Amino acid sequence: MHEELIAQAQAWLTEDPDPDTRTELARLIDAEDHAELAARFSGTLQFGTAGLRGELGAGPMRMNRSVVIRAAAGLAAYLKKQGPPEREGEAGLVVIGYDARHKSHDFAQDTAAVMIGAGLRAAVLPRPLPTPVLAFAIRHLGAVAGVEVTASHNPPRDNGYKVYLGDGSQIVPPADIDIAAEIAAVPSLTTVRRPTEGWDTLDDSVLDAYLARTDAVLSEGSPRTARTVYTAMHGVGKDVLLAAFARAGFPEPVLVAEQAEPDPEFPTVAFPNPEEPGAMDLAFATARACATAPDLILANDPDADRCAVAVQDGTDWRMLRGDEVGALLAAHLVRRGATGTFAESIVSSSLLGRIAEKAGLTHVETLTGFKWIARAEGLRYGYEEALGYCVDPDGVRDKDGITAALLITELASQLKEEGRTLLDLLDDLAVEHGLHATDQLSVRVEDLSLIAAAMRRLREQPPTELAGLPITRTDDLTKGTAELPPTDGLRYTLDGARVIVRPSGTEPKLKCYLEVVIPVGSHQDLRAARARATDVLESIKRDLSTAAGI
Repeated sequence: MHEELIAQAQAWLTEDPDPDTRTELARLIDAEDHAELAARFSGTLQFGTAGLRGELGAGPMRMNRSVVIRAAAGLAAYLKKQGPPEREGEAGLVVIGYDARHKSHDFAQDTAAVMIGAGLRAAVLPRPLPTPVLAFAIRHLGAVAGVEVTASHNPPRDNGYKVYLGDGSQIVPPADIDIAAEIAAVPSLTTVRRPTEGWDTLDDSVLDAYLARTDAVLSEGSPRTARTVYTAMHGVGKDVLLAAFARAGFPEPVLVAEQAEPDPEFPTVAFPNPEEPGAMDLAFATARACATAPDLILANDPDADRCAVAVQDGTDWRMLRGDEVGALLAAHLVRRGATGTFAESIVSSSLLGRIAEKAGLTHVETLTGFKWIARAEGLRYGYEEALGYCVDPDGVRDKDGITAALLITELASQLKEEGRTLLDLLDDLAVEHGLHATDQLSVRVEDLSLIAAAMRRLREQPPTELAGLPITRTDDLTKGTAELPPTDGLRYTLDGARVIVRPSGTEPKLKCYLEVVIPVGSHQDLRAARARATDVLESIKRDLSTAAGI
């Protein structure tokens, strides 16, 4: 068995085009590190609806140039089988973007080379830029597909490969399955043509067009007075956000200096995700140190497709939940007279449905992820609780942390002119629609089998109540519904509450999404309602953890 493993590793080594991973793999072979080799050669990194994402390193179970070249070859084969990839007499164009993580530029260049070798055209963005710029560029340039090399908010050791089709939205089944089959059919890297030139490196005209499109996000003549503190979380958002804010006429954001520039090591945070404990600490410290108190703190994740918002609450700062920001943006758009469909993922707050219903707008729930939200018919606005907001679907058919930051700052400016804050508007929404309090139980694991075991236990021994509230309905989402395709998840409907349990699609986590709805008669009732909601949510978390064995 060990001999077979070593033979596999040596065969991989002979094809590996990257001197870094070749050195790494040769060292493992020489050391006969069978455990580590087995971890890297126990299968292949799976291409799914999130594309590829994993730890950097040598071998088929890691992210590396060999894996990326195979993925690009599979994508190219898929695109060519979809029909003649010519537009106006030219071969179909694939546009490629990348972030500032380790190996991102190499992966982008490899992808471009493979596309050219397959007879397609390829264009690479001029430098590391936010993912929304790539999503915009696909439709702006009339591309047949796009690739973004990013691991978003994953740890520094990871990278990823996100695929979009020509409509500017991420792939969904069966495209992911078909692309995966083409990847699996690549027999050897020696069969993949990779010329050393032939693709275009774009100039700033695409970025300029993206920035010009941001004009459509804001209302003409709206107040632009809110002061902000901004962190790019060591990612690629800073320059684009500053340019967008300057174009809009907002005060220049105060930067969190320690996190302003791209750094693939993400040295100041354990995880470069604004939702993670401690990630916003430097932003809070920067806000406290400002001579004039800012109205908002804004944060992007490293590829700037997500936006976090923090506000002053009493004497200190707190980050708003994604559901709170989602409701605020929806209320702002309604007040501006928006029409069309408001969409959200099933794990997001039901408050959006209440807001849409009162405004006479269509409301749609989809599976988790903007690959689904962006496909809602007639979409005007979409959001998911994990800090993702699509406020201009005609420009970017994906979540966009830059335009979301613009829109929430416009709202804060408008409220400031009225002597009010975002928290005041949240209070109004709670009185109007009931207090929709959300929370999450998220368990990170090293052993993925623990997630499967927890899901199996919940199915075999389903709870009948949580926090003393009877479960009135249980939906096993693997069977799908009339509105939703099948997915691995469980949904519990309780009297005044809702719980959804699912494995994360991008991280080794089991995620449980909780919502409690408390009727509110007046603003005076809010304190008691929030206390009640907190107690119920904590009880649900305890009972759910016990039921799942996590």
